Amino acid sequence: MAEKWAPDSWRGKPIIQVPEYPDADKLGEVEARLRASPPLVFAGEARSLKRALAKVADGEAFVLQGGDCAESFAEFHADNIRDTFRVLLQMAVVLTFGAACPVVKLGRLAGQFAKPRSSNVETIDDVTLDAYRGDMVNGMDFTEASRVPDPERLIRVYNQSAATLNLLRAFAQGGYADLHKVHQWNLGFVADSPLGARYRDLADRLDETLAFMEACGINSETTPQIRETDFYTCHEGLLLTYEEALTRVDSTSGDWYCTSAHMLWIGDRTRQPDGAHVEFMRGIANPIGMKVGPSMDVDELIRLIDILNPENEPGRLTLVSRMSADAVTEKLPPLVRRVRDEGKRVVWVCDPMHGNTIKSSTGYKTRPFDAILTEVKGFFDVHKAEGTYAGGVHFEMTGQDVTECTGGARAITDDDLSDRYHTHCDPRLNASQSLELAFLLAEALKEGRQAEPERAAARS
Repeated sequence: MAEKWAPDSWRGKPIIQVPEYPDADKLGEVEARLRASPPLVFAGEARSLKRALAKVADGEAFVLQGGDCAESFAEFHADNIRDTFRVLLQMAVVLTFGAACPVVKLGRLAGQFAKPRSSNVETIDDVTLDAYRGDMVNGMDFTEASRVPDPERLIRVYNQSAATLNLLRAFAQGGYADLHKVHQWNLGFVADSPLGARYRDLADRLDETLAFMEACGINSETTPQIRETDFYTCHEGLLLTYEEALTRVDSTSGDWYCTSAHMLWIGDRTRQPDGAHVEFMRGIANPIGMKVGPSMDVDELIRLIDILNPENEPGRLTLVSRMSADAVTEKLPPLVRRVRDEGKRVVWVCDPMHGNTIKSSTGYKTRPFDAILTEVKGFFDVHKAEGTYAGGVHFEMTGQDVTECTGGARAITDDDLSDRYHTHCDPRLNASQSLELAFLLAEALKEGRQAEPERAAARS
């Protein structure tokens, strides 16, 4: 796919945001075990995702990307996986109806165990230790032993990811994703929501649509698409030792695929054009993503697009904007405009989480719901103004009833954060807040759909 590329060619490039393992021999032994392990996902699945994302690039589908900030070993439980999957399905049904187009469902699951850090160390009460980099690397406990990077954790990540994927496939194909069930869950949310009246119209119209389809003989028994769904996994490809060990040649195409997830992305801190992460990502045939923050230069963005997607293949590259509510309408337009003018066929997705993290009055990191919504609205406004397509959203969320982000219809306050603040890293939207955002997004997508004839005329 790329000239002079190999799965290990990243090792000759500058690299940041990776741990220093004290035992190189143990790390090598773990890598060997991973290389001998079965793939977690298959090349054909990654190609299916790329085709779905190509439709998004053409304005014919919408991306819903969501899940944990960072998965953990402690919270590994079938119920937690089920609840997050369930909320993503609920959001997808609402968005599908609002956008009147397919929704590509991407879970930050089965691999999102490592996180970049703003500092390599953490200091508490004059004691300085290595920073916690996610359960993939070291432990959260503030002790010297816990913070030592341990290669054996890579094996545990692989095993937990395999079990998670097995459960997700069962949910997606075994009837749990039946459209009628998901809609009934949403009716329950509407009934209990303080803003239920606002959402009731959309829910009622979806109810009428399903009843009409049933009357026409289109139901779960006659149409597999109603009881099954496609669900893909993604994570930030941060620990390249792990990703390289799970990279294999596809026997049908001869291309290299990273089999740890259907899609990987490059973080805003590791997107150096000459760096190791960009080098690794340019050679795998998976669909890939890249975070685009407020420090991104327009010329550098085009250079990165050319490196990562030299064939300008739709569905290959997703650009994930993470600007903040205050900066999105200033920083995003020049980037979108230049990408459009250069004819680059990419997917644009909005991550309204990472630019809106603040410290609450009670000392907890949090994200205000209003700031998240403001950035999403700004993202849509920018694309509308530029005549381009706002292709999706990327949320850090959970199916659990946590209190980590303030605001929303149930009005979580700073004082409420301590009630159920369970995240191992950054604050996540809870199930209610996630669904509330989905209904608000559905309204915006409906308005955008009605404005599509004008946009199409402007493009012509």
